Amino acid sequence: MNNRRRIVGKVTSNKMTKTVVVEIVRKYRHPLYKKVVYASKRVKAHDEMNCQIGDEVQIVESRPLSRDKRWVVESVIKRETRTSDAGVEAVASADLPKPPEPDTQPETQP
Repeated sequence: MNNRRRIVGKVTSNKMTKTVVVEIVRKYRHPLYKKVVYASKRVKAHDEMNCQIGDEVQIVESRPLSRDKRWVVESVIKRETRTSDAGVEAVASADLPKPPEPDTQPETQP
């Protein structure tokens, strides 16, 4: 095994050809205030494995492949299983209250 850096992150975008955006979240304790702080960084990585959004991947540093790409997806740790989305319209309509239904029985008046 070589001494290249290997980092685990989550795929946030795969809209480019053979390139994915991986978000790396780092958790550390603040040196003065002792509070746990989360810091995240997004990097572009070369993808030959057809990663999907939400996949947890391991990336390894490499030589510069383009202006922004210095990482390569080495392996997919966990695949994200996504169901088909109905879209924004279905979510928006589900949040709205349903109108009251009209009475189907005619009222009888004496």
